[in-house]
Amino acid sequence: MSRFDRITTNPTVLHGQPCIRGMRLTVKRVLEAVALYPNRDELQQEYPELEAEDIRQALDFAACNLDDRMIHLEAA
Repeated sequence: MSRFDRITTNPTVLHGQPCIRGMRLTVKRVLEAVALYPNRDELQQEYPELEAEDIRQALDFAACNLDDRMIHLEAA
């Protein structure tokens, strides 16, 4: 079993963006949903096809693909 066995890419699906289990649900969209629905029950209601391991791998995949460069944010 691969560390990211639920993350798939296909150049003909969503321009090759990393997706969850071959669905048309990108890792990016999962991350946005986790931020939008911090309550996992609400997240599950909105995305019933997502499993806990899908979410864990999406978060891990994103963390592994961030580099160490500085990102300057403007003060609010």
